[in-house]
Amino acid sequence: QVQLVESGGGLVQAGGSLRLACAASGHTFSAYAMGWFRQAPGKGREFVAYITFGNTYYADSVKGRFTVSRDNAKNTVYLQMNSLKPEDTAVYRCAAQKHGIVAITTQALYDYWGQGTQVTVSS
Repeated sequence: QVQLVESGGGLVQAGGSLRLACAASGHTFSAYAMGWFRQAPGKGREFVAYITFGNTYYADSVKGRFTVSRDNAKNTVYLQMNSLKPEDTAVYRCAAQKHGIVAITTQALYDYWGQGTQVTVSS
């Protein structure tokens, strides 16, 4: 059984920063590409960022402000969020899929999901 557990969410003022972490257990972490998704109140879940081997991809809305990274020795993926805006308020969830899948924004192609962590950005 694969488990993903997010941490690091909280309340921050606009312009501030947060770093989310997603710790994995129960599988070979390095065998999986990792994605971050978010869901704002009243909206659908949307793609945020993705990392596979040395490559990273971002949604246009967060490009230049968010950075995804991973530490395979710690079985953890991170999402550094800078210059936060009120519209970044959402529940953030990490997800895992096998490397090599092209459709990285397609949620149904992810095998495992964390429970989510709340990020609230005040204006």
